[in-house]
Amino acid sequence: MKRDLYGLEHEAFRETVRTFLAKEVLPHHERWEQQGVVDREVWRSAGRQGLLGLAVDEEYGGGGTDDYRYSAVLAEEFARAGASGLALGLHNDIVGPYLTRLATEEQKRRWLPGYTSGEIITAIAMTEPGAGSDLQGIRATATDRGDHYLLNGTKTFISNGILADLVVVVARTTPEGGSGGQSLLVVERGMAGFERGRNLDKIGQKAQDTAELFFHDVRVPKENLLGEENRAFTYLMANLAQERLAIAVAAAAAAEEILDVTVRYVKEREAFGRPLARLQHVRFEIAEMATEAAVTRSFLDRCVSEHNRGELDAVHASMAKWWATELQKRVVDRCLQLHGGYGYMTEYRVAKAFLDGRIQTIYGGTTEIMKEIIGRSLLG
Repeated sequence: MKRDLYGLEHEAFRETVRTFLAKEVLPHHERWEQQGVVDREVWRSAGRQGLLGLAVDEEYGGGGTDDYRYSAVLAEEFARAGASGLALGLHNDIVGPYLTRLATEEQKRRWLPGYTSGEIITAIAMTEPGAGSDLQGIRATATDRGDHYLLNGTKTFISNGILADLVVVVARTTPEGGSGGQSLLVVERGMAGFERGRNLDKIGQKAQDTAELFFHDVRVPKENLLGEENRAFTYLMANLAQERLAIAVAAAAAAEEILDVTVRYVKEREAFGRPLARLQHVRFEIAEMATEAAVTRSFLDRCVSEHNRGELDAVHASMAKWWATELQKRVVDRCLQLHGGYGYMTEYRVAKAFLDGRIQTIYGGTTEIMKEIIGRSLLG
């Protein structure tokens, strides 16, 4: 079915993204996977191509558009290319809203020009060794010391953790537990007491640096408080819908891409003297996956349109996230099976998709958490 989500301007942007991927990303991706991190220069190249800060005002070097469809195009094309190392989605769709919506004018002048040029790479530090999907369990503390906060704590599984120059840290600014008393502090590269741990060894997304972060008596000036004190949980809840939608959009595109790869494979690969595509079981498998992908795409396009109008709620974002990521996991697994022994070989695209995509049902809120959000909305 023909999609009506995008206009000519979005498709022109899609060609820009594809050209960028072909020239600046894919020729280097294997090397990045071996070294566990992308080159900083590719971030600056992305900035020159206008791929960073799509929603940032033009006066700071951004794209000046709040049309989320451009971000959706970016997510789709990176997913289809299997380019998991360069986390532009994290930078634009997850960290970006905190800076554009909460930063003061002074903070915007200080951070946004570098953010849009690729000179400043960003990360957000929520997850801790004992607090993942349950943000109320965060234990990092920021104690008021007059003109600064004294930040202490440990964060883990932080994407862009090695490269990040600016980290939005969620910390507790009151001793009470629960959702109250959390604030957002911006920690910058070079602050005394801010240390990075090892670049974590993951089963997939090898080129995407993921690190442990340690904060020991880090003096964070009051000028680096993002938004109001003790309101972080509210801000996090407001922005999680876009984060989850971004993950869902990438998941659906990844599923569609690997299905296309598998369709080509079963047409060419022979067994028992004829192409696999001639076997009824294979045709049924392909038919089922294609139908599931088409139905998912229709729902996600609706969600993107709703989000563009500011009407996508947390419940439907959770539906999109759990359904699309579970679809991706299911489709990639079935496609690997159809590749037979070759699917287990890392030189085949389906093997990399299997490893890279497994995290999708975990980060941004696990499938189980998504179902809990949906269930509570219906049952109280």
